[in-house]
Amino acid sequence: MEHRVTPAVQLRRFSHADLPDIRQTLLDVHADAYADRIHEEFVQRFPWFVDHWGGREGFACVIAYDGEEPVGFTYGSPSEPGREWWRDYLDPMPVDPSTFALSELMLRQKWRKQGLGERLHAALLDERPEALAVLTVDTKRPRLQAMYESWGYRKIGERQPFPDSPRYAVMLRNLR
Repeated sequence: MEHRVTPAVQLRRFSHADLPDIRQTLLDVHADAYADRIHEEFVQRFPWFVDHWGGREGFACVIAYDGEEPVGFTYGSPSEPGREWWRDYLDPMPVDPSTFALSELMLRQKWRKQGLGERLHAALLDERPEALAVLTVDTKRPRLQAMYESWGYRKIGERQPFPDSPRYAVMLRNLR
């Protein structure tokens, strides 16, 4: 059954303090979103990533709900000033390198390709004080990379942050 994103889908904002209340919701949506790859060791490490990102004081998360059913989410946090991991890819550095690192954006499978991802993304970055947003996308997913490019990101390099992770395109976008 196909769902259509309507105004009835509510976006709710959460912070670092909310992680104990939303952690299982994030894990449940992830399990559905990655059902076809849940056997992969890197995919199974998702709870660690939730705790790592959610443990940051500036953690911000937006979850989409259809009624009370969580159907997708996005989250990230500000990069530590002077320690933006993407610095090696740019020369010269931007005048203001303050960065919001978008870690995850995922939707349950039946909610994809309806504009909800873009709506979640916009809600997460809306009113961010940082000058830039950075994210990574699996280089084997060119359509996903093209989607982010259509949202204003540009590829500035590639990296493989963990030995068992995919190779990622590093993508940067101006927020101001």
